[in-house]
Amino acid sequence: MIRIFVTNDDGVRAEGIEALATELEALGEVTVVAPLAEASGIGHGLTLTRPLRIEQLAERVYCVDGTPTDCVNLGLTHVLRTRPHLIISGINKGYNIGDDVTYSGTVAGALEGALLGIPALAISLERSEEGFDFSQAAAAAVLLASQVLERGLPPRTLLNVNVPSRPARGLRVTVQGQRRYMPSVRESVDPRERKYYWIEEGCCEWVPDERSDYQAVRDGWISVTPVHVDWTNHAALRAVDFVEGLTLRNHAEV
Repeated sequence: MIRIFVTNDDGVRAEGIEALATELEALGEVTVVAPLAEASGIGHGLTLTRPLRIEQLAERVYCVDGTPTDCVNLGLTHVLRTRPHLIISGINKGYNIGDDVTYSGTVAGALEGALLGIPALAISLERSEEGFDFSQAAAAAVLLASQVLERGLPPRTLLNVNVPSRPARGLRVTVQGQRRYMPSVRESVDPRERKYYWIEEGCCEWVPDERSDYQAVRDGWISVTPVHVDWTNHAALRAVDFVEGLTLRNHAEV
């Protein structure tokens, strides 16, 4: 029996995860372990300063009062108690493209799977003023999941998938886009005259790149970006080879 582990960052009761889990049942046994509350923008956070709790909500549906990364760790060790064949995180409400992958709890859920040596996908859907129709994103997830189950992925690699809200032209392999970003933080004053701050969506300008995830979804394609865990900038190793010629003064000599 194929075992598929599903998580997200929008919370266990989010419509996106329900649509995803339902469609994936065509491929195997699906177990959902997701955050009790929304954990968007939390990145690859791991809870180390307080205990965590697991609650079963339905058959093979569980919630954890923590992050997506917590959910993967607790789900594998105390719910499944075995390795799944695939981990899928989503369907997120809103794209996770370009630099946003570093903030995304959705991507982090899949990233934890990749770190643990389990093939993984992160699925995100474009926001729309008409609301969310998860059917196309769920269908893309099933299609890609079936191929990954058959073909596998390179070690420590996940697929970051972004789906337009309108009917897609097809699927396209992409690279992670880059943007020039300026943060926006609003300052306000509470009733006790103390300042507080809200981090808002900042201004950004995307670097032109026909291969990017940003350009693909903008042109109406489903973007599929292979993301790996190694953050080493291998092309920059020679640029910093001066480090090996440096000598650190002995503190005792100072």
